Amino acid sequence: MTEVKTVKVSDKGQISIPLDIRESIGIKQGDTLVLIQEEERILLQKSEPITKEIKDDFKYLIKHSEDVAKKFWSNKADDVWDTI
Repeated sequence: MTEVKTVKVSDKGQISIPLDIRESIGIKQGDTLVLIQEEERILLQKSEPITKEIKDDFKYLIKHSEDVAKKFWSNKADDVWDTI
């Protein structure tokens, strides 16, 4: 569902997120939000989904790194380094 609202920016650069949007997304006082700028657009998102995505990405990267390392460790041509 797309919701369109307008807000005014204060002299301190602050905005208020409308109550109905905060409730629908589950934003509560003290929550951390991530602000992403892309050209003339701003994306504002709760940090929890992004944190989970990053953790999932790192799981993949760690698995990939381990697979690559195993290929090097099992390379017989590199056994020469064990004798030095």
